[in-house]
Amino acid sequence: MSGTAREPRVVIVGAGVAGITALHVFRRRGFSDVTVLEKGSDVGGVWHWNRYPGLTCDVPSQLYQFGFAPKPDWSHIWASGTEIQRYHRAVVDDLGLDRFIRLDTEVVAAQWNDSESTWIVTIAGGESIVADVLVCATGVLHHPAVPDIPGLDDFAGEVVHTARWPDGLETDGRDIAVVGTGSTGVQVVSALVGGASTITHYVRSPQWILWAPMSLRQLAAVGSLLHRFPGVHDRLYRILLWGSGILADITTRPSWRRRAVQAYARLSLRVGVRDRELRARLTPTDEPLCKRQVVSGTYHRAIQRPNAELVTEKIIEVTRTGICSADGTTRDVDIIVLATGFEAHNYMRPMEIVGRVGRTLAQEWSAGPRAYRMTAIPGFPNLFTVLGPNSPTGSISLQYTSELTAEYIAQWLDRWRAGEVRSIEVTDEATDAFNADVAAAMGPTVWNTGCNSWYFSEGGSIDLFPYDRARLTAMLSVPDPSDFHLR
Repeated sequence: MSGTAREPRVVIVGAGVAGITALHVFRRRGFSDVTVLEKGSDVGGVWHWNRYPGLTCDVPSQLYQFGFAPKPDWSHIWASGTEIQRYHRAVVDDLGLDRFIRLDTEVVAAQWNDSESTWIVTIAGGESIVADVLVCATGVLHHPAVPDIPGLDDFAGEVVHTARWPDGLETDGRDIAVVGTGSTGVQVVSALVGGASTITHYVRSPQWILWAPMSLRQLAAVGSLLHRFPGVHDRLYRILLWGSGILADITTRPSWRRRAVQAYARLSLRVGVRDRELRARLTPTDEPLCKRQVVSGTYHRAIQRPNAELVTEKIIEVTRTGICSADGTTRDVDIIVLATGFEAHNYMRPMEIVGRVGRTLAQEWSAGPRAYRMTAIPGFPNLFTVLGPNSPTGSISLQYTSELTAEYIAQWLDRWRAGEVRSIEVTDEATDAFNADVAAAMGPTVWNTGCNSWYFSEGGSIDLFPYDRARLTAMLSVPDPSDFHLR
């Protein structure tokens, strides 16, 4: 028998790609009581928090956009972080979503009330909000990872993490150390080397870099044409989305395509760095693509400039004036830039989320994140995640994945609104089965070839999606009620 039909009170945590998508989809599906809580001062998520010099998306701009909010007039083939942030703000404004978003509002806790089948969401400062459904769209590249280096806190100069770059930081004419060698470290070194007095790049383990002309501009005529003919633009987007499936094929199973890209990575290094000794120190020991792939058209030139130095010895300590490495050399610097990435597997932590039996999410995830089809967690009814554990952050469009996930959650909201269910909780059995299938499917992936990367969670599992876009679409098209406890 159906209960009383009424509008669900939905709270979304986060206003990045996932949160904006969820809000738009829920509004499009007719849900009126939706609130987004965002701790930052603007929308955009990773593109709001990251403002470091040289920030550029490694996905072509005509693909890195919402399917429901086309942008034909990107200035570059690979857009800058600033332009992407402006795009997210424009999407929110143009779709009238701003009135549903509360900025500067940090969620610190959420408690499940089993007798009422509601979530009590607590905001910093003490305010509480009651939600029937809680959607965590908190992303993965959010919480900065700060390395535990002796003496770092005592450094007399400036220490800057790239995810919290201060406005007005003067870098020209100064001695700069950059710690970290992923995309961020590569971009920062390339951007700052021209103005810095010296720049020293501390690399724990080098990464393969695919050469690409990242500064290539998009012709204004192309943007005008796509704007004039939206059908053509949509067709281009669909083609690019289809074409991006090649990346899933390359990363998830051995093929000639994978071997070709890996050969190109090796060629990029050989052509880009002629000095044999430097090239040897820049050559990784692992396979190309097993880590988040770095793409750059400038780094190899940058690290060979007279004022640049590559240091591959381990950092022993930070002194008041510089950095001491394992070879016994101390290099004095004015600024230390930490391009050391994020606590990628925190998701909504450190929010204290308390589920049905009084256990916290931190307890449930003590051995690493565990969820069902990237969207639901046993013991936490009426809680859904967008871009949750095992999402395809290394192989499939995040915008596409977010929209697909939001539509999946909206189907549960439809049933809740109709009075058919009040409590929706995935079973342990369904979650275990999904995770077992994922673990088995990781075998032939390139991420499982022996290298260490941020893709690995606390428990040692690979926190990615080892299937293609068709499998993702099938998983999240229609909910399977048999996998849930419904009340």
